[in-house]
Amino acid sequence: MGIRAAGALAAGLLLAGCGTPYSPVPVATNFPSTQQPKVQAAAHWAVIARHMATEMGPTLRTAPSRSLYVEPLQSSVFGKGVKSHLVTALVNDGFVVVKNPVPGALKIELDTQVVAFSADRPQYRYNGLPTALASGAWVLTSIQHSPEWLLTAGLYGYDAHRWFTAQFAPGATPKTEMIVTVSVADEQRYYARNTSVYYTSDEDLALYDAALAARLAPAPASKTFAVKDH
Repeated sequence: MGIRAAGALAAGLLLAGCGTPYSPVPVATNFPSTQQPKVQAAAHWAVIARHMATEMGPTLRTAPSRSLYVEPLQSSVFGKGVKSHLVTALVNDGFVVVKNPVPGALKIELDTQVVAFSADRPQYRYNGLPTALASGAWVLTSIQHSPEWLLTAGLYGYDAHRWFTAQFAPGATPKTEMIVTVSVADEQRYYARNTSVYYTSDEDLALYDAALAARLAPAPASKTFAVKDH
């Protein structure tokens, strides 16, 4: 057997070993790549509330004609803020929103679940930027142009870089995620329900977790009184 044939046989055996048809447990694989928004400002809470109102709008218009009452199930800063934005969006869309529960009103519940993963999560980033930058650098360094052209090309290259990366949040992949569910229901049934997932800044976790915020709140100052005998 020649060296080339022996190499081909070894490669075939190696590939056959990698393709084992049976396994005692499922083989871990990755989900297809997706994008997930990162909440970084109170203005983003308004975007979330507007999305909720848009998603629920068609169902609310076909549901029995009733007033609406918005209730966050968690007393976090985020829950209160989104409630305020959601009430504004619904009122602006023409719905009747009451301040307190009344008989017959449809309740809109906001449920927030904060999930914290390990701190050393995989730090995958977007693809394509190094190639684009390398290509741009090759063009600018390998072709002779006037200084004016190079300045213009450099500005366009900078704008292209900003355009390409603007949609990606800076920094490491957060370990904290937030599951937000909005439900429209009465005593008997659900009329609409929507769940979304967002990244949150790890440093802002207390805004989304009411229990953590309570633990981090400073203890009330104590006062000491001196008692004197007369």
